[in-house]
Amino acid sequence: MKEKAVVLLSGGLDSSTVLAYAIERGFECTGLTFNYGQRHARENNSARAISSRYGIELKDARINLSEFIKSSLTGYGSVEHRDIESIEESLPNTYVPARNIIMISIAAGLLQTIGGNTIFIGANALDYSGYPDCRPEFFNAMEKAINTGTGSVGSNQIRISVPLQYLRKSEIIKMGMKMGVPYELTWSCYEGNEEACGMCDSCQLRLRGFMEAGVPDPIKYSKYPEFYKK
Repeated sequence: MKEKAVVLLSGGLDSSTVLAYAIERGFECTGLTFNYGQRHARENNSARAISSRYGIELKDARINLSEFIKSSLTGYGSVEHRDIESIEESLPNTYVPARNIIMISIAAGLLQTIGGNTIFIGANALDYSGYPDCRPEFFNAMEKAINTGTGSVGSNQIRISVPLQYLRKSEIIKMGMKMGVPYELTWSCYEGNEEACGMCDSCQLRLRGFMEAGVPDPIKYSKYPEFYKK
């Protein structure tokens, strides 16, 4: 009997790779995506397309963080565009306070409901925008808190698996390509336009990853950063 897992599926490059990783390792996966009042629904559409491609059930959690949590991703101001060299120097205005705490907590409730033990998340501590809730120490502390708060002990302990934690974006892409991840279905841009903007943190990190991996990004961009043009 397969071990059950919940995969946090944003529809982005990292979470889609993690889903393929979990399936390849024999887990029976349930996807969990969030409509939290973000600027656009593009990422939710991608999550649905990817879950459909892999034939897994997708749960859509709806919680309107925009009513009380300020971030450019929840409609407070414009998404800032920074040079890729300065991305990790300061916390961007796309940071949504406590977002991963909220999402992982809901994932833990779903996991206990379906009788699983593992939460998969595609967070990364190398090529990322400096969010404090993407760091290894956060996931270690969160895992301990969840097990304490849910009374999960022994063989029932919940594990937060972060398999991409110490990989660069290019390494993630190479891993995903070997597993056949449909990157053409993914969406990473913080803007909600028809084409990815190419200038937000997420677009730039993604484009640099594909460039370093030596393969073209299969999605369309309205603009490309200078480093990618060169």
